[in-house]
Amino acid sequence: MNRKYLAVLFATLLPVATHAGTRSEVGRDLDGSRQEVRIEMAQERARLDSENLSLDGSLHFGGNEQPNSLGVPKGAITPAGDLLVDGKPVAIGAGQRRQLLDYRAQVIALAKRGIDAGERAAMLAIDATDVSLFRLIVGGVTGSLERRVDATVQREIQPAVLQICQRLPQLRDSQQALAASVPAFRPYATLNDRDVADCEHDVRSDLAAR
Repeated sequence: MNRKYLAVLFATLLPVATHAGTRSEVGRDLDGSRQEVRIEMAQERARLDSENLSLDGSLHFGGNEQPNSLGVPKGAITPAGDLLVDGKPVAIGAGQRRQLLDYRAQVIALAKRGIDAGERAAMLAIDATDVSLFRLIVGGVTGSLERRVDATVQREIQPAVLQICQRLPQLRDSQQALAASVPAFRPYATLNDRDVADCEHDVRSDLAAR
């Protein structure tokens, strides 16, 4: 995400490099970027609450394939706690609905933690570029600015992302309990011990590779 904003900043700022008051113009552009990030992330959080939760196996890590992906119809949990299989509601009881709502809430909570981390990363990247135009240009040419941004993001964001990994065992247990209670959910209960074990490794590797 930081590369996207750096590219936008350079494209915006270079044409005004010779004008007076450039630092204030840089500040206005950065403020605009911050506001854009806040709006986009707020929209994502609202979308999670209002839309169906897709059961697409996206919680897998380490390149693990979803074992039941072939031939499994699309599944989703609605905000009301209905389980949809291939777009059709499955007959459930009140207790099963509570389980579905609890599972949905857990997944959304993890997703929101990821959004929070993404927003924080974007803000850190923007803050790291809040320098004079001269330093911005020189840092971009030499690569030092990108290295500075990457180091800041890695240092500040890694703990928050690792907290998501630490929640996976609880989510796996809820998924398995739901699969035992609602047979139609079983094909979507694919989070396994390997996914839990791979999560922290993948996070550290991905951030180290930045």
